[in-house]
Amino acid sequence: MADFKTHISTSSVLGFAYAGVGHVLFHAPLSSSILAGGLCAVSGMLPDIDSDSGIPKRESLTFAAAVVPMMLIGHMQRAGCDSETIVLVGATIYLAIRFLGGHLLSRFTVHRGMFHSIPAAACFGQAAFLLASGPLSIRLFKASAVLMGYLSHLLLDEFYSIDTSRGRVRLRKSFGTGLKMFSKNIFATAVAYLTCIFLALTIVQEPRLMAHLDALGNAAGTKIDASLERLEQHRDKTTSAPSETDAPALPQIDDTDVVPIRLPR
Repeated sequence: MADFKTHISTSSVLGFAYAGVGHVLFHAPLSSSILAGGLCAVSGMLPDIDSDSGIPKRESLTFAAAVVPMMLIGHMQRAGCDSETIVLVGATIYLAIRFLGGHLLSRFTVHRGMFHSIPAAACFGQAAFLLASGPLSIRLFKASAVLMGYLSHLLLDEFYSIDTSRGRVRLRKSFGTGLKMFSKNIFATAVAYLTCIFLALTIVQEPRLMAHLDALGNAAGTKIDASLERLEQHRDKTTSAPSETDAPALPQIDDTDVVPIRLPR
């Protein structure tokens, strides 16, 4: 099997090339291209989050805990969430991924299980599409970056499972454990496929979800505008109302209304 350094180096080179091609040839925004390249680079570590060693799991969980809340900002803004709510949701997601996610992975997964499979790669690609915001083409661009980085890890594991020493080709026992469609654990296989199906259905129904989020955002914006308008009207009334200490205004006298008085001599 390839080691951690080989995986991260390969996915980083792929991410750099992917970002360059996307920006130069397909005119993707520079910021989106850089983010996609970073996603591709880090996705090369994702299959090893079930590893018993600490480096791949720690680095992958730390990156995911930081990036996932940032990718959700656009969706939360569309839903009309204020800045305080966005911060609270982001902090909750970070803590859940960073600590609870690591505990669950250590407890319920085995190394080179279903995380080293094509269904798992599809799950991470679909999740990246749902998390990304912006136009459809940009979301596909970012999701493809995650899928490419993930598959690069699986392909490297398969490549390093081929022994070419001693002048002959020999397959190691680990061959076929990377690009697999199912594992010996029926429960893990079922969870992977059910997750993949759930994410696919969510993507299909997402236009309705986005329309609902837009409606929530518009409703929140309308309420805010109405509140600001009422506040403005109240302030105008308060400003125009006469103060109790103000002296009453003297009546204006028209010269035409003055009747001359003649005194007797």
